[in-house]
Amino acid sequence: MLDRLPFMLGLRYVRAKRRNHFISFISLTSMLGLTLGVAVLILVLSVMNGFDHELRTRVLGMVPHTKIEKPGGIEDWQGLSERLTERERVIGAAPYVEQQGMFSVGGRNEGAMVNGIEPSRETAVSIVDEHMVRGSLDELVPGEWHVVLGSLLARNLGVGVGDQVTLLVPEASINPAGVFPRLKRFTVSGIFSVGADLDGSLAYANIEDMQRLARLGDAVGGVRLELDDLFAASNETQAIVNELGGDYRGLDWTYTRGNLFDAIAMEKRMIGLLLTVIIAVAAFNIVSTLVMVVTDKHADIAILRTIGATPRSIMGIFIVQGLAIGFIGILAGVVLGIALALSISDVIGWLESVLNIQFLNANVYFISDLPSRLNWGDVGNIVAAAVTLTFLSTLYPAWRASRVQPAEVLRYE
Repeated sequence: MLDRLPFMLGLRYVRAKRRNHFISFISLTSMLGLTLGVAVLILVLSVMNGFDHELRTRVLGMVPHTKIEKPGGIEDWQGLSERLTERERVIGAAPYVEQQGMFSVGGRNEGAMVNGIEPSRETAVSIVDEHMVRGSLDELVPGEWHVVLGSLLARNLGVGVGDQVTLLVPEASINPAGVFPRLKRFTVSGIFSVGADLDGSLAYANIEDMQRLARLGDAVGGVRLELDDLFAASNETQAIVNELGGDYRGLDWTYTRGNLFDAIAMEKRMIGLLLTVIIAVAAFNIVSTLVMVVTDKHADIAILRTIGATPRSIMGIFIVQGLAIGFIGILAGVVLGIALALSISDVIGWLESVLNIQFLNANVYFISDLPSRLNWGDVGNIVAAAVTLTFLSTLYPAWRASRVQPAEVLRYE
């Protein structure tokens, strides 16, 4: 009987109607605080996971996982591509020629990176063909001097499909008339939009046209690689360079875009830490609840001690009561948080239609709807943190209850 006493009385105290309504109010406040804290933390981390996933899918779908280069260019790029695609982690390879330059039209000038590509191979390492707004990569025919622009770049230049733009490259041409910048006129044959900053700084042209412009002959600037695991890019790049030897060098996505994703990961950790404080405040409200319950139950505690209950049993009663309050709040928070995380996009869409406003403008942000990606590992960590904080909040009031002296209490009863 006494062995089951902590569970029996602890749960009974949770269900019992109290004479002191203020204690019941504090208990309810603690539950609601835990519910909101857990739900908000699950929702916010899910939204951050959604943004992170969208960035990885869109940005890293355009940026090569890794690229292999060689000073002066690579002539036998076909053989190198076949050799690299035989590696276990490499799932795609494509040649490229990169040329930094400035597009000019009608007095408007915009800097951009022009990638010379082979359209038939580019789909193996890039998602640009899936995000073509107008035109197609297949229109990048050798000798036609066609170019595909990002949507923001095209808008800044004020051009569309069929218009002509002039590309100035930072290399001088010397002729009898003097020194002139190298330039070439292109016809816009397509526009892509991935909803990221690349829309304003990237363009595509045929690789043979760019070889002629860069005076590389039959060589290419390098070979882009798509890997089955982007997080293995650093190790795989180093292994490839070691195997090839010579003057080959490798650059993976962590050099060009690593800081962006490190910043997202840091923000996620910091926001998670800050929102955990909300859970901590709600959990430690249980301290107030239990302290008042202990004060209210002094006589009950004294009677239990006189019939043989040990201080450990008394302590267990109030730990069980505090944990029961916490579990109810945490469970409700998990259910609410998961429901919101799975439906937040629909909820935001409904609010936009009802209030006739737009929370995320596609012209400002790289997406127009709020992404959410529920991670069960995050949910488990949140629940573990909440349960731990709840348990810690019960220790002091329970210890105070175990220190009640029956003789002192019953003397005044």
